Amino acid sequence: MDERRILTDHVLRMTDSLLQAGVEKAVISPGSRSTPLAYAFASSDKLETYMQVDERSAAYFALGLAKASGKPVVLLCTSGTAASNFHPAITEAYYARIPLIVLTADRPHELRGVGAPQAIDQLDMYGKHVKFSVDLPLAEDNEELDWFLERHISRAVSVAMTKPMGPIHLNIPLREPLLIDFDRKPRTSTFVERVHGELELTASQQQSLATLLSKAEKGLLIAGELPIGFDKAAFWSFARKLQWPVLCDPLSNLRSEVPDDCKSLCIVHYDALLKSGQFQLKAVPDTVIRFGAQPVSKPLSLFLKKYRPKVFIAVDESPEFRDSLGVVTHHLQLSPEALYAVPNEQEATPYSLIWSSAEDIAETATRRYEGMAGDEGVIVKTLFEMLPDRTDLFSGSSMPIRDVDTFFCKTDKDITIFSNRGTNGIDGVVSTAFGIDAARKRTTYLLIGDLSFLHDVNGLIVSRFHETNLTIIIVNNDGGGIFSYLPQSTVENHFEELFGTPTGLTFEHIGAMYDAQYAAVHSVEEFKKEFQKEKTKDVRIIEVFTSRPVNVEAHRAYWASVVEELERNE
Repeated sequence: MDERRILTDHVLRMTDSLLQAGVEKAVISPGSRSTPLAYAFASSDKLETYMQVDERSAAYFALGLAKASGKPVVLLCTSGTAASNFHPAITEAYYARIPLIVLTADRPHELRGVGAPQAIDQLDMYGKHVKFSVDLPLAEDNEELDWFLERHISRAVSVAMTKPMGPIHLNIPLREPLLIDFDRKPRTSTFVERVHGELELTASQQQSLATLLSKAEKGLLIAGELPIGFDKAAFWSFARKLQWPVLCDPLSNLRSEVPDDCKSLCIVHYDALLKSGQFQLKAVPDTVIRFGAQPVSKPLSLFLKKYRPKVFIAVDESPEFRDSLGVVTHHLQLSPEALYAVPNEQEATPYSLIWSSAEDIAETATRRYEGMAGDEGVIVKTLFEMLPDRTDLFSGSSMPIRDVDTFFCKTDKDITIFSNRGTNGIDGVVSTAFGIDAARKRTTYLLIGDLSFLHDVNGLIVSRFHETNLTIIIVNNDGGGIFSYLPQSTVENHFEELFGTPTGLTFEHIGAMYDAQYAAVHSVEEFKKEFQKEKTKDVRIIEVFTSRPVNVEAHRAYWASVVEELERNE
C-alpha cells in the first residue's frame, strides 16, 4: 500500500503542476505503462481529456487543439513504439511553433537496455525537434523530489510557451504496481508563477526605423501565417497609416472582415498577378516588411528572390532566422505591436495604386471563373462562396492550400483558415482538423486530397469517443495532383507509377464504417446541392471526383486569363 501511496502522490503532483502551469487539455492514448498518469488525468475535474487509440493520430489531434487555442496541450502515451508514433506531429509542432507537452511513460531504469518488452531508448528520442527534454526520476517519498517535479514541469511548460513556442518532452519512468489511490488528494503545491514580458524598441531604434520607413517610395507589407489571437485591428491601423499594399496569405486570416477603408490595400491575388512578367517589373518594391512565415505562394517567393528589395524587414518574436529566400536585411526580434509604435504615417503612393488596380482586375476574373468539368479550383471557389459566417476551414497541404490561396477572395464573413505548414506534410491532416474542431467549437470544414485522407484515416477514430462537428470535403483526383504541375510531369516514363500513384479507392465504405453522412459528387452543381443539405451526423464526408489532367488545364487557363486581362489594361 505504501508503494501505491507514493506513486499516487507522484502522479497527482505532476498533474497539479501541469494545471498550475496553464494546461487545460490532455490527449491520451491507452497503454499499460502510462496507467497512473492516465487515471490521474481522467479523475481531475480541472483537466479536459480526449481519447485516441492511434498515437500518430492522437499527436496530430493534440496539435490541432494547441494550434486553435494557442495554449499548451498535454499528449500522453505508454512506452515503446507508441512514443515513436508521436514524432511526425512533434516535428510539425516544432516548425509550426505549437506548444505540445509530450509525456512518454517509460520502464524503470533497471528494465532499460536488458531486453524487457515494450522498452526502447526513449531518452532524447525526439532530438532537435523539441525545445526541452528531460528524463524525470522515479516516484519517491521525498519532499525535495516534489519540489523538483513542480519546478521542472513549470520550467518545461514555460519553455514550450516562450516564443518561439514549441513542443517539449518529459520522459516518465514508472515502476509497477501501476494502480493509484483515487481517494488521495495532491499535497499543497509550491508553484512558482512566471511572467513573460514582451520585447520593445528603444527610442533610438524607433527613430532609425521611422527614418527607414519614411524613405520608402515603393513599400510593401507581406503577411504570412499568423498565430490565433493576432490583433487584426491593430495591424490594419498600422497598414492604414503606412498606406502600403498588403499581400495577405490565406493563413494570415487577414482576408476576412477587412475594414472598408483598408480593402484597397488588401491584396489576395498576388499569386496570379506575379505570373505576368510585365506586372512584375512595375511591382518591384524597394522596402518590404514581412510578418509571420514566408507565404504559400511560389510565384511570390521567386519574385522576391529575383528582385531582392533593398530593405527587407522580417518581424519575428523569435531569434530564429526564417529567411529561406536569403533576402532579409533587417531581422526585428519583437512583437508586431512594438513595430506599430514606430512613427509611420505616410501618404498613398502611385505604387499602392499599381497593386490595387491589378487586384481589382484579378478579383473580377476570379469571381466570374466557371472552370470546367473535373476542375478542383472551381470546387474550392464554390466552397468559399457557400461557407457560412463564423466558420473554420482546415486546408490540407499540396493542392488544397494552393487552391485556397488562389480562390479565397476578400470577405466580410468571419472565416478562419488553418493548415499544417510547419513542415507542409500531408500526414495527420484529418486528426488536426478534429483537434481544431474540438478547441474552437465552431462550424468546421476540412478540405483534403484523397492521398492525404488515406494517410490519416485512423484520425476518424476520435469521432467514436468525442462529440464532433466536422464536414470533410475530399477532392479525389485518384493520386498526387500537385506533381502534375512540377517538372517530373514532363517525363512520361514511370510518372504515374512514381508520382501520380493512383489507388482507384473511394471512401463510401469508410464513411459507413464510422457512421458518417456520405455523398459522392461529380460536378459543381451536385456539390452545391449536397453542401446545402442539412448536416445530420457528427461527421459528414463529401467526396468530390475530379480529373488531374483537366485540373491542370483549367488552372493554367485561369492564370492566363488573369495575365491577359492585366496586360490588356496596362
